[in-house]
Amino acid sequence: MIRARSLPAAAALVGGSTDQIVEDAVFRKISWRIMPIVLIAYVFAFLDRINIGYAQLQMKQDLAFSDAVYGLGAGIFFVTYLLFEVPSNLLLERIGARLSFLRIMVLWGLTSAATAFVSEPWQFYGIRLLLGIFEAGFFPGIILYLTYWYPSQRRGRVTGLFLFGMPITGVLGGPLSGTIMSGMEGLGGMHGWQWLFLVEGLPTVLLGFVLYRMLPDKPARAPWLDDTEKRLVQSVLDADHRGDAKSGHHGKLAAALADPKTYMLAFIYFCCACAVYTLTFWLPTMIKGLGIAPIATIGWYTAVPYVFGALGVLVISRSSDRLKERRWHVGGSLVVGAVALASTSFLGFAVVPVMALLCVASFFIFGGGSLFWSIPPTYLGRDAAAAGIAVISSLGILGGFVSPTLIGWIKGVTGSIQIGLLGLIALVICGGLTILLGLPKSAVRVGSDDGASAH
Repeated sequence: MIRARSLPAAAALVGGSTDQIVEDAVFRKISWRIMPIVLIAYVFAFLDRINIGYAQLQMKQDLAFSDAVYGLGAGIFFVTYLLFEVPSNLLLERIGARLSFLRIMVLWGLTSAATAFVSEPWQFYGIRLLLGIFEAGFFPGIILYLTYWYPSQRRGRVTGLFLFGMPITGVLGGPLSGTIMSGMEGLGGMHGWQWLFLVEGLPTVLLGFVLYRMLPDKPARAPWLDDTEKRLVQSVLDADHRGDAKSGHHGKLAAALADPKTYMLAFIYFCCACAVYTLTFWLPTMIKGLGIAPIATIGWYTAVPYVFGALGVLVISRSSDRLKERRWHVGGSLVVGAVALASTSFLGFAVVPVMALLCVASFFIFGGGSLFWSIPPTYLGRDAAAAGIAVISSLGILGGFVSPTLIGWIKGVTGSIQIGLLGLIALVICGGLTILLGLPKSAVRVGSDDGASAH
């Protein structure tokens, strides 16, 4: 047990080097307790979200689904996801994180597994709409949950660690999905894509009970923190939010909706989502288009860009925290990643150059996209965070609908995904420029301006 010494008052928490060492030790302890569980949960969440990209390599032929049907089904998930994010986050504040995450993970795990039994387009659309309803509160709920534990100057790194689950899922999910689909084809009279949804969906139900058992709602309820440590954490959080505007429960959503910067942040996140889901939904198809045919081999090839995406999350988030800068790390990364992804359109079937550019794109798109979520909680303040994060996530996640739907439709009409890809990449570049030119530096605080500790 880590115990603070010489902390007679909250004001002493950040005063000297000994106090800083104690504070760092307490937050390391918190990170070791909650971040591994949160990371594993997000790996399962993102795996259940992107496995449709691998399943389509078989299910489109087995079910006679067109590219337009697949694209709409993949994207329609985000319509109900959008509608239920704000209510879910406000409910989390009322009933606590543990019950919220249990509800979310059990229902989405069962629904994802049920995708194995669709046979008609309307069933596919229906199950994807339900999946959006049930999963809606998980991502914004975790972003809100991290604000209960970490001050703004530490949030870039922990947010990056949480979103490290995206590229890690790609690294693990590609080979895993390819192996399941090829190795279990015909087992029990079922197709490989059906086994994919069952094997990757049902464990999420069990994980929901693990989160309920192991995650405290807030630091004050953590049995592994002593009273001194709890006071230290609360004092650091209070100092970080000193000066934030207060609003009543009914004013939180109205305040978020009335703030024009909410919509600017939502547009930036929309562009991040377009970039991320263009990669995740269409990467297997792009690699198959290079002449790589075996499904298991495609799975291994897709893992390579995700390795670089994982590095991007770690490197860019750490650099941002170290330099105490957010805008250029997010906006610059989006622009560079988008240019790299667009450049793949001009290289034809050249496997090595295309793979290299996909790795560069993945590094910056995942790195910048993950760091984005350290900005809204800091800018919005503690009182508006629950509603504001959900509003931004709800509006911005439409990028996950637009990206696969538009590209699927264009591919069905033209036979190529390149035209749709170039249009979406131009939009992503606009998002990067918006955060650089439209968001004032004063709105992106890294660490408290009122004397709270920073490192």
